[in-house]
Amino acid sequence: MAEEGLSPREATAKSMDQITSALIGIGLVLSAVFGPMALFGGSTGILYRQFSITIISAMMLSVAVALILTPVLCASLLRPVPAGHQIADSAVVFMRPFFRWFERNFLRSRQLYVGLVQSTINKKYRYLLLYLLIVAALGFLFLRMPTAYLPEEDQGSMMVQLTLPSGSTLEQTQALMDQIQLYFEENEKEAVDSFLSIAGFSFAGRGQNAAMGFVKLKDWDLRRDPELSVWGVQRRAMRVFSQFRNAMAFVFVPPAISELGTSTGFDFQLLDFGGVGHHDLMAARGQLLGMAFQDPRLVRVRPNGLDDLPQYQVDIDWGKAGALGLPISAIHSTIAASFGSAYVNDFIQSGRVKRVYVQSDAPHRMLPEDLQKLYVRNTSGEMVPFSSFASGRWIYGSPKLERFNGFPSINIQGEASAGFSTGDAMAAMEELTRRLPQGMGFDWTGISYQERLATGQAPLLYAFSVFVVFLCLAALYESWAVPIAVLLCFALGVIGGVISATLRGLPNDVYFQIALLTILGLTAKNAILIVQFAKAGVERGRDIVEATLEGARLRFRPIVMTTLAFGFGVLPLVVASGAGAGAQKAIGTGVFGGMVASTTLVIMFAPLFYLLVGRRAAGKRSVEQPGKDENVGEGGQDHE
Repeated sequence: MAEEGLSPREATAKSMDQITSALIGIGLVLSAVFGPMALFGGSTGILYRQFSITIISAMMLSVAVALILTPVLCASLLRPVPAGHQIADSAVVFMRPFFRWFERNFLRSRQLYVGLVQSTINKKYRYLLLYLLIVAALGFLFLRMPTAYLPEEDQGSMMVQLTLPSGSTLEQTQALMDQIQLYFEENEKEAVDSFLSIAGFSFAGRGQNAAMGFVKLKDWDLRRDPELSVWGVQRRAMRVFSQFRNAMAFVFVPPAISELGTSTGFDFQLLDFGGVGHHDLMAARGQLLGMAFQDPRLVRVRPNGLDDLPQYQVDIDWGKAGALGLPISAIHSTIAASFGSAYVNDFIQSGRVKRVYVQSDAPHRMLPEDLQKLYVRNTSGEMVPFSSFASGRWIYGSPKLERFNGFPSINIQGEASAGFSTGDAMAAMEELTRRLPQGMGFDWTGISYQERLATGQAPLLYAFSVFVVFLCLAALYESWAVPIAVLLCFALGVIGGVISATLRGLPNDVYFQIALLTILGLTAKNAILIVQFAKAGVERGRDIVEATLEGARLRFRPIVMTTLAFGFGVLPLVVASGAGAGAQKAIGTGVFGGMVASTTLVIMFAPLFYLLVGRRAAGKRSVEQPGKDENVGEGGQDHE
């Protein structure tokens, strides 16, 4: 309307004629980018699926509104304006200076941009070399990014796991837990709201020497100071608790998804693949923990289990037992009933059914010598003394049977040091495990298993998304030039997300992968806006260089407009704090950096890519239509 003086209806019809295929292309590309995410399994697929369904649904509805409702509103509500009309003339009086300043600077910027595109076309080999350098830098930075599964989240809670030496009494454990509670209530009262302790139980196992503490922090609005965050409280508490001489106390933060474990960091399983036995497995555990304490990449490495404790081993001479006519079941049931109780029957008292249990009296089941007082009935009905076929001795053994995938195992948990990611910590544990004696292996479980799974799925996810984008664009435009030119621009947007995440020290986790897919969609959107208009101009018989420059000039405003709108939209995610800030920063930082790069680089390289690919396609067509294509080639040569 402002440039050609058309009426609202005519301007709407002409605009829709130019933009319809681009809208459909952008909608298909974003759907193709996020569609494969919904097909992945596991917890990673669940996270992907939420974003995939939401974004695809919103995009399809947005395209439908842009194709149906928006044209009607424009044709009905806009007022006719003469050719050359300035937007500032229709603004409120006090806003006119700002709009005039913005329009003046925008037109100047667009003129500089068109000149830059012309220079890019004239010096294409220099810019192609620059593009290759950008791709090489992207590969270098991306491969050096630390890996993780989920960002750390301050959920307003933390836990304390306390383990005393074997043989410690419940009173000793409770006394030490009371000291821990007193520390939080007195030294961390600005951050801690309440503390709950349980003695006799922990994630490591049940026992009188185990205890757990649950710390609830105050609301995030009351903990604005970084030192009052969950990590600040954890750091100070560990500095105090590490001085305990008679116990091991570890403070850890729950994972962002509670179903994937009990703490952040890594979840490691040390396995006895060679069948070397429990004693050698425990020795390997001690060796591994000793090396982990000295590794700068690891911190708070701890065994998630109880140490071996004294046990009384009953050795039965099965040859003598058989000669005496003693069934195995009779021997086992006698020991179980005497020291652990056994159900006998029921009886009725005062109209109520009660159960009867049999067990040796407490004074007669306190010492190992009490085993010798037991008698077992043989098959002849005679009572045989226990001492005639069994003996006992003291040993050290595990309080519980630990297996992982059928192999004897020991669970070890820990976290990455400051400046390192969980991927670095997992790599460190793998390196240390290779130094253990032969027969020892490892595996990952919980959140670490999901991290490995997500890391392995990411390349397939990216490749499949790009492949589907290529097929959609090729089918929509019935041309190889448009999809190839668009795909070449992907690296220009991704490098912005990688650089922004690297500068903020963020790892390559699930949320960053979602951000990268969003960047692919935004990059494709900017490229399609330029390339589609240039292709339409070529189809109308215009020279490919003129059509490309015209497309760059006319699409500069909508690209800048959508970039500013999207940038301000994701800016709150970049500076998020409080609950869920980790995930928001991971997505916001990657998308914001990629959006800036896709705007500044794609609008410069997209015209060049289309020109190079389009000329190659035009050269092939010149064999069939030499007269028409020769003129186009000559026009392109003049501009070159």
